[in-house]
Amino acid sequence: MPRAQSALAFIVPEQASETSQLDRVFFALADATRRDILRRLRQEPLQVSSIAEAYAISTQAVSRHIQVLVRAGLVRQERSGRISACSLDADPLYEAAVWINDYSHYWQAQFDALKNWLEQDEVKRASAKRGPSVRPAQKRRRTRHAI
Repeated sequence: MPRAQSALAFIVPEQASETSQLDRVFFALADATRRDILRRLRQEPLQVSSIAEAYAISTQAVSRHIQVLVRAGLVRQERSGRISACSLDADPLYEAAVWINDYSHYWQAQFDALKNWLEQDEVKRASAKRGPSVRPAQKRRRTRHAI
């Protein structure tokens, strides 16, 4: 009976191309637990057992998360017997940031449009508080004319 492949194998190919590397990075970052593991490793290298203590899941489940991070190139794992130490490798995040930055002009256009709308709305609200721009009619002084 053939061994079933993991869901990750179908979603993220194991090829070494740039696209698949980027796919693995985004797949790894898509999970909140893995993002939190990266946050912890940003501070200092940790053993798998130390990382697992922070979560209400099994050490085996944490190890699976770490393996996804290792495949994405975001974590380096060094083993010494049964002890496994993990450290952050942020280099692949740069490639992801570059890819995201390629789309920044779309966001900038949206932010510019929002800024313009807010400025126009602020002007409208300010003029509404002042009331109508028509000056009230001034009272005429009655003067007596000499005949």
